[in-house]
Amino acid sequence: MFTGIIETVGKVVELRRDGSNIDFCIESNISEELQVDQSISHNGVCLTVTLVADGCHWVTAIDETLQKSNLGKLAIDDQVNLERCMKADARLDGHIVQGHVDTTASVVEIIEQDGSWVFRFKSEKEGLVVEKGSICVNGASLTCFDINEKLFSIAIIPYTFEHTNFNQLKPNDIVNIEFDIIGKYIHQILNKRK
Repeated sequence: MFTGIIETVGKVVELRRDGSNIDFCIESNISEELQVDQSISHNGVCLTVTLVADGCHWVTAIDETLQKSNLGKLAIDDQVNLERCMKADARLDGHIVQGHVDTTASVVEIIEQDGSWVFRFKSEKEGLVVEKGSICVNGASLTCFDINEKLFSIAIIPYTFEHTNFNQLKPNDIVNIEFDIIGKYIHQILNKRK
């Protein structure tokens, strides 16, 4: 489980295809602290560390993950938002994030507002987004507003912009979306009652 508070940004330094899987070598300032079998969020996708060496860590994304996230579009030198799993005795600063991407969304518009930024996204799936509710975008816990069918906006403060890969995004880029787990449960319960 994660909180959606991005710890650092890593860089893709190597990619290896293995059948339908891709092994990623990620260089970051926390890679040497990681251990094999540890779960790490990569752009909001929970992946298991398979190797730690030379300031990098390796993870594998299977075909299912590649199809439902933006990881299959990563290239050498691309930046990846990273977060280690939450400690049981830590504060939950963001919201409950599982690291299970529900869908992707495309960047529709980026508006700079004299020190902050508004990002407008179009989601592949409609629903499960509520005004002022939590959403996880590329692993970051954010608040939705200006919701209209599959469209929604989020606002980014300077610290988040500078310390995540949001500063690399441009219109038409694809981001990973994880809807709020509590909202997903409520949605499922209501659908079963119909």
